[in-house]
Amino acid sequence: MRRLPVYLLIDVSGSMTGEPIEMARNGLQAMQSALRKDPHALEQAYVSLITFESVARQAVPLTEAPKFQIPPFEAGGGTALGAALALAAKCAEKEVVKNTLEQKGDWKPLVFIMTDGEPTDQLEPGLSAFKTVPWGVVVACAAGAQANTETLRRIAGDNVVSLDTSDSNSFAAFFKWVSASIVATSKKADSGAEAAGLDDLPPPPPVITLVKF
Repeated sequence: MRRLPVYLLIDVSGSMTGEPIEMARNGLQAMQSALRKDPHALEQAYVSLITFESVARQAVPLTEAPKFQIPPFEAGGGTALGAALALAAKCAEKEVVKNTLEQKGDWKPLVFIMTDGEPTDQLEPGLSAFKTVPWGVVVACAAGAQANTETLRRIAGDNVVSLDTSDSNSFAAFFKWVSASIVATSKKADSGAEAAGLDDLPPPPPVITLVKF
């Protein structure tokens, strides 16, 4: 069975303290519940969670969807987005099965990035490492007015979205859309195809705006 790897990069910096971090936890829990109800995701999807503040950590290694558990995490520190990108590349290199002459490898990984601020570390080294990985679809979400969409564009190209408001409804809608995107891509994989761009994902709900560059 060819797996569909999914990497979630979630900002847990100090600016996420309080309600935002709770909304992120609730959103991840809702995503977890949705994936467990879909037969395609249960078979195909493997999910990893990378959190980043002053440092980046792989909170959950690539794990099959039914066994994906959300660990406790707290908000604090800076916004080490560059380190998170480098770590995602390192984890994918280790965890994603590559194509060989003998076997088909995993499907190209999906990446969803959510951040509410500017990077506080050096972005370039991590971005360079990240760009070496043959990702499938990479989506970056600006979860607040402080997030720089031009920075996110360098990571995700034109696949940058923003939340209309940083409230519970917007956060819930984002993670629901992530769930729907994983399910849709799992179905495509089940039929022998893979997502190549944002058009292959379900349209985002009204509270999520596709950033026009």
